[in-house]
Formats: sequence, C-alpha cells, structure tokens
Amino acid sequence: MSQSNLPSRYEAIRTQKLNIDMTRGKPCNAQLDLAADLMTCVTNADAMVADGIDIRNYGAMDGIAEAKTLFAEYLEVATDEIIIGSNSSLSLMYDTLLRAMLFGVVDSPVAWCKLPEVKFLCPVPGYDRHFSICEHLGIKMIPIAMNADGPDMDQIERLVAEDDSIKGMWSVPKYSNPSGITYSPEVVARLAKMRCKANDFRIIWDNAYTVHHLSDTPDYLANLLADCKAAGNPERPIIIGSTAKVSLAGSSVAMIGGSKRNIDAIKKQMGVQTIGADKVNQLRHVRFFKNMAGIEAHMRKHAAILQPKFAVVQAVLAQELGGVMANGQAIATWSNPNGGYFVSLNTQPGKAKRVIEMAAAVGVKLTPAGSTSPYKVDPADTNIRLAPSFPSIPHIRTAMEVTALCVKLATLE
Repeated sequence: MSQSNLPSRYEAIRTQKLNIDMTRGKPCNAQLDLAADLMTCVTNADAMVADGIDIRNYGAMDGIAEAKTLFAEYLEVATDEIIIGSNSSLSLMYDTLLRAMLFGVVDSPVAWCKLPEVKFLCPVPGYDRHFSICEHLGIKMIPIAMNADGPDMDQIERLVAEDDSIKGMWSVPKYSNPSGITYSPEVVARLAKMRCKANDFRIIWDNAYTVHHLSDTPDYLANLLADCKAAGNPERPIIIGSTAKVSLAGSSVAMIGGSKRNIDAIKKQMGVQTIGADKVNQLRHVRFFKNMAGIEAHMRKHAAILQPKFAVVQAVLAQELGGVMANGQAIATWSNPNGGYFVSLNTQPGKAKRVIEMAAAVGVKLTPAGSTSPYKVDPADTNIRLAPSFPSIPHIRTAMEVTALCVKLATLE
C-alpha cells in the first residue's frame, strides 16, 4: 500500500469542518414519517376494547388482547406466552436480569445475588447496552467468538456444561448487532438442547431485528422456544422484541415472551411494579398495523429507505479498501448484512481505536472503540460498528470515504 497523498487528503478534509454522526442505529426522519398516522389513528370513540377494557383506565397489566394477538405472531409465541410492556425493550431486559439477581428465575434454588459469582456469555462483537446491564449489576461477562453461522457453539457447550455460575447468555439472533449474522438452525437447535450445569440457565433472545430485512430474500431464524420445548427445556429462552425501529422509536411497543410458566412468574413480579403499560399506545399500533401482513408491508417501506444507504457503505468500502493489503493481509474486512441496522468493520489488529480517533478529529463520529466488547475492551482493537441509518446518503458517502482514508493512514502508522 502506497502512502502517496494520504496525509494531504486527510488535511484537506479537516478544513471542511464536517459534523457527521454514525455512532448509533437511529431511524432517520423519513422512517419516522412512515408511521405518522400513529399520532391520530385512535380517538376517544375507540376507548372500549375486547373484554370490556377501557384503555384510558387501569387494567390489563400484561397488555390488551388485541396487542397480544398481533405481537404474539411477531415474536412467534402463543397469546398466553407474551406480555406487552411499555416502549422500551431495554427496560424489559434490565428488569429481567435485575429480578433474577434479587429473586432468581423459575427453577432457581436461590436468588442469583446470593451466589459467590454470576456469569453471562456474551457473543462478540455484540450489543454494548447488553454489556452495560451486566456491568451495572455486577454480572461477570465471558466473551464468545462469533462464527459465520452464529456464536461458537463448541465453546458455549463446553462452558455451560462445566460451570453452574454461568446463568445466561445474550443473543441478537437475527441480523446480529453489529455483524448482521443470523443464527443457523443448527446453532438454534444446539442452544435449545445443550446440557447446562445451571438448571436456571437463561438465553435472553433479543430479537430486535426480526422483520428488519434489507432484501427480498430475508434470512430465516428458527424458533428457539419451539426447539427448547422439544428438547425438554421450555423455560430456557426469554424472548424480547419491540417496534422501536418499526413504528416510532420514542413511542414504540416492547414485548417479552417465553413459556407460560416463565410468563406467569414474570407477571406476578410485574404486578408489584406496575398496574399496566400504555394501553392507548398498544391500541394505536393495532389500529395502524392491523396484522403481521401490515407490519411486513410497512417494513418494506423502511427497506426502501435503508437499502440505498447500506449500498453506499458497501460501494465506498469496496472501492477504497477492497483488495488493499499490508504485510500480506487485507487492511480491512467488513460485513454485508441482509438486514438489521449495522455494518461491522474490522481493521488489522491494534488499529480500530486509532481509526476512530482520526475520524473524530475531522468531524466524523463513529461508535467508540471497544463498544462491541464486554467492559468496552476489544483485546485485538479491530472492530468498528458502522451505523448508516440516520445520516443522509451524501453524508454517509463522505463518512465512509473518511473512514477508509483513516484505515489506510492508521495501517501505515
């Protein structure tokens, strides 16, 4: 790789005073506008719903029947295997682990907080907010390598079979954050049937991108709950979803699913915490989407906005970094996801933090180094999460050109 005019190109960019933020996977305004009718689709005349419930009043702590019917299909569970929550799936995940620490889960001999140590398996690269929950609650994180078909099952099966302090595992199983990988049916089956020394082992199945396709040939994800039931481990999965990147990010509907035994236990605990989530918002979503076909049609509109943005990322990276070598190795590799919200860029070892620093110095903000690893430490310093959903296409093109230039410069350093 030639140094050529790379430093002068970098200094020229500095004079442009750029301000481009690609740190988080936020929907852009055009995506939010797709759900504008949510603001007006429910009136006072709609206040009475099934079972004689007035959505303006208390009640229906686990969600109105209409919402449970729609989102049970969304999560691929039965209507008695789901709770409709407020607007935040992150809150549901935090509460799930907090309750487990305080009280244990179904089948726990004692509350997790009474144990000498509690550990969670964390596929890497992974979702930074998952890791923050564990760190906040004092749960030790064990990194798990990600393969092309999902997490390294040989590593997982060995660990959970020998250590009863490993109480659970994080997963973004479809279009994983940030790699875009979808777990293969074989991986799902092995997660369902593997032997765990901890009888109360739980998989937090954060299916955040279940309908977030970027092509007309979406990835297939096997049903973990069905596989767990078949394997005799029905309580193993806790399934999380939301419409945060489907409807309105700040006024979405979140939901939690699992076996009826799990759901009944969660409802009992939630009954102390709340009298119920926002039923008006639940009905708004039912009125707006009507059914799963309505959700799928709506998501095709999202894909029409997002596909060109992801295409620009792929085109610029291929043009600037494709085939570029240093020390006999590619200076960068990256994912080409079929859905989701991110592209995962890997530099040569020891270069990611420097790339992010150099990009920030000329006005392009990327996700902070280490964010995709537990404790914000990427031991190899290679991974960079790219989030192209929010910026405009011209800004994405500029940001990717800057990122590619910084990869080259950092490699030369």
